[in-house]
Amino acid sequence: MYSKQMGAFWFVELGVLILFLQAVKPGSSESKCLPGFNSEIYIFKVERNHLQSGRRLGKVVFDDCTSRTSFLFHSEDSRFKVDGDGTLKLKRGLTLHNGHKEFYVSTQSKGKKITVPVRVLHEAGHGHHHNHHEMTTQPKPGASLSLPVLNFPKSSGGLKRRKRDWVIPPINFPENDRGPFPKNMVQIRSNNDKEVKIQYSITGAGADLPPVGLFTVDKNSGTLYVTQPLDREKKDKYILLAHAVAVGAGTAEDPMEIIVKVIDMNDNKPVFTQNPFTGTVPEASKPDDEVMQVTATDADEEGSANSDVRYTIISQEPPLPSPNMFVINSVTGGIRVNAAGLDREKYSKYTLEIQAADMEGNGLTSFGKAIITVTDSNDNAPQFVTPSYTVSVPENKVDALVVKMPVTDGDEPHSSAWATTYKIVDGDPQGLFSVSTGPSKLEGIITTAKPLDFEKNNKYTLLVIVQNEVPFAISMPTSTATVVVNVEDVNEAPVFTPVEKIIRKPEDLPVDSDLVLYPATDPDTARSQKVTYKIRNDPAGWLSINKDTGLIKVKSLMDRESTFVQDNKYSVIVLGIDNDEIPATGTGTLIIELEDVNDNAPTIDESVIKVCNKESSPQLLSVTDKDSAGFAAPYTVQLQGSSQSNWTARMNDTKTGIILTLKTMLDSGDYTVVLRVSDIQGLHHDSTIQASVCDCKGADVQCTDKAVAGFGISSILGILGAVLLLLLLSLLLLMFLRKRGGEKKEPLLQEDDVRDNIYYYDEEGGGEDDQDFDLSVLHKGLDNRPDVFRNDIAPTMARPEYRPRPANPADIGNFIDDNLKAADNDPTAPPYDSLLVFDYEGGGSEAGSLSSLNSSNSGDDQDYDLLQEWGPRFKKLSDMYGGGED
Repeated sequence: MYSKQMGAFWFVELGVLILFLQAVKPGSSESKCLPGFNSEIYIFKVERNHLQSGRRLGKVVFDDCTSRTSFLFHSEDSRFKVDGDGTLKLKRGLTLHNGHKEFYVSTQSKGKKITVPVRVLHEAGHGHHHNHHEMTTQPKPGASLSLPVLNFPKSSGGLKRRKRDWVIPPINFPENDRGPFPKNMVQIRSNNDKEVKIQYSITGAGADLPPVGLFTVDKNSGTLYVTQPLDREKKDKYILLAHAVAVGAGTAEDPMEIIVKVIDMNDNKPVFTQNPFTGTVPEASKPDDEVMQVTATDADEEGSANSDVRYTIISQEPPLPSPNMFVINSVTGGIRVNAAGLDREKYSKYTLEIQAADMEGNGLTSFGKAIITVTDSNDNAPQFVTPSYTVSVPENKVDALVVKMPVTDGDEPHSSAWATTYKIVDGDPQGLFSVSTGPSKLEGIITTAKPLDFEKNNKYTLLVIVQNEVPFAISMPTSTATVVVNVEDVNEAPVFTPVEKIIRKPEDLPVDSDLVLYPATDPDTARSQKVTYKIRNDPAGWLSINKDTGLIKVKSLMDRESTFVQDNKYSVIVLGIDNDEIPATGTGTLIIELEDVNDNAPTIDESVIKVCNKESSPQLLSVTDKDSAGFAAPYTVQLQGSSQSNWTARMNDTKTGIILTLKTMLDSGDYTVVLRVSDIQGLHHDSTIQASVCDCKGADVQCTDKAVAGFGISSILGILGAVLLLLLLSLLLLMFLRKRGGEKKEPLLQEDDVRDNIYYYDEEGGGEDDQDFDLSVLHKGLDNRPDVFRNDIAPTMARPEYRPRPANPADIGNFIDDNLKAADNDPTAPPYDSLLVFDYEGGGSEAGSLSSLNSSNSGDDQDYDLLQEWGPRFKKLSDMYGGGED
């Protein structure tokens, strides 16, 4: 049963292996036997790509010139096993990804290893045919060969074409065969060659198509020849059609397809994909670290031993510190570090000579180069130039420079392994200092991150380390530096606690009452200094402060309703000044929340109203009380004096407004209405309303002027006539004066006078020498006010707000008082009671004093005839003062 199954497997599933064995002819006694396989290549065909474990593929035959029939065979591919009789089997499953698999089988004979190539080939479509053939035309040299015969498929009934039941196997012929040519390959025979004379021919590429004449056939014997060597790299398969023609009878057979497959031979050496290859390796790399990969290609059949390239390092330059610093993977071409000791500073580049050989390293070879550049690694730790520093820094400064610390580094300049970073590792638990890298990357800069306080700590000892931007490639000690920082004491301003103090007081606190004690402390505990106090900004001028104790008192009555009070709060800025050589000033803010008291009577907003004297409409008057809600509404109202007889007044429903109504008909004119308005506690105020009563009815108030209303059309025309008469009289007077002026013989000034200079004698200047004077002197009284505050302390000071003029004349007194206080505390207002400085107008005028001129009483002593010589312009003066006739 087993034998039957194996026979079916061999002939049906896996295909037929046809080997053309050596036919040894009887030779002479001098013939010599050479051990070896009976074929130069074994080809086994299978019907599918995936093969199961344990399957038998075929058999190889070895002859060692003895009677032995069992040998120790070795398969290069561990998935295949060769028994002692040469039977080839699969040890485990195999998938033919490329449709074939090639490997070598070897054995030992007389101390020499003898190998033969084996190919397992998948031929699709063979599994459903009854007959399978595999042919090889590569017997061992010296063997006699029986020419293979290819028969045309059988036909039924003479020359009638029938369906073929034979599949013609391909003819395998090696490339680069040396001949002699033409060389026979196979004999074509017709099944009818015994009945009729047959003539043979072939067509197709390589026969009658390019390349023409590569294959020929003997028309009588049917022998197929190849006329020249084949090249698989140019064409790996030829398809020919064989024709058989009966002489005198026409076609004897259907055309038969013949496939000639060119068997690959190792005729191409590997070629590197580039030359040279370049790569880099960090100098701190460890053995087995990947460096780079080299690759080579082979034009021979892919997947065969002929294109199986292996790599080897032939030489290394320089061969230091070891001649085998690198190793190459023979299969992949990957280059790895083989030994420690790479040092960029000593050997920055290596050149490797690489050999690529096919046939798994035993075939054709080629050579290339791999240039490996050793890159810098962080194998040099940065070092501080100076290991310790002692510096002094003033207190209270942020971002103040403490120290600059230069370092050195032996790695490649401007690389990450050369650039440095810094860290304070000890001596700064509160984070008062910060350290950064300087622009040169080789310098650490320490600055203050927070204000230092001499009174808390006057000395710090910092420990600083330096590292690179990238970690050390190897274990190395870290350089450190010690920085001793001495804090310098400076005069600090007194400090108010709290800086903003809030108190609550009633607004009617008596004058000279103690308000609050607001002292400041001097943080300079190492100095014996005294603090004095001033009020920097008191907008309303209500407070005073004891300069020695800081006790604040009421200087003038406070008023919650004042414009200087916002949201019931009054703010005062207080200064604390020490007595150092250069005094320092601290600032505190006192906020007084004023509690309201009933110190403001309600008032009526309106002061003038207009009503009709017939069916008068009620007038709604608004009431205002500056006090808070507890001292204001509800209000009450009473008419005073004679107003009670003509008017009625009552509060509205909300008790916040007054409804005033004229109850008697009055003549047109202006009337005074006096109303007394009281708040919830009875505090009252008499308000006077000017009521204009007009001759009208209801709410449509239309008042007209009686004087104007009494004028008729005739009165208006009379007024216009009087105006015209007045204009006419003025015109006549002007003409009369002009005519009279024309009768004079000689005008005072001639029309042809040439005026060289015009003098304005009504100016009060000091003469020609005092025209250029500085008016800024007039401002000395304002600009030379003493500066009593430090420039380094600039507390904010709100400008006082002045009250607008009230509509109610009764409030004019409060208006004047409030604005007087605002002016007294306004820093921008001029000091009206200061000394006024006037400018000196100079002296030395070319014009003499006016007192030197004599009065007209002494005119007789003057000689005015001289004026006659000055021209017509002065002749009139000469006549007037000289006693002329005119």
